[in-house]
Amino acid sequence: MITQYSYLDVADNTGAKSLRCIQVLKGRSARQGKPRRSTGGVGDIVIASVRHALPQSDLKKGDKVRCVVVRTKYPTRRKDGTYVRFDSNAAVIIDDDDNPKGTRVFGAVARELREKNFAKIISLAEEVW
Repeated sequence: MITQYSYLDVADNTGAKSLRCIQVLKGRSARQGKPRRSTGGVGDIVIASVRHALPQSDLKKGDKVRCVVVRTKYPTRRKDGTYVRFDSNAAVIIDDDDNPKGTRVFGAVARELREKNFAKIISLAEEVW
């Protein structure tokens, strides 16, 4: 579950290493009719600020980027009743057309990305859970 001010690792080779969520764009915002803070899960798009980056990369500290969440510590329930959770929160930086900016995706990504039309990220990933 990603909310505002959540920290995320970067799971691609764009040069950014750490992000902090500014706003959840496509996530859940109401539960049982009661308003609450927007929360994002696997496959949701967030706006984030770069916290740490490599010196030679195009992204610098403080840049705002769009990214899609690929791993969360909070368990995600699947339709068959099983749950999947990961050791860290991670995201992949995307452009305005929802294509990844990097050419490689590190670590495992959740299978739910395919349902949210991020097939390019699935194809670049090392492992799909």
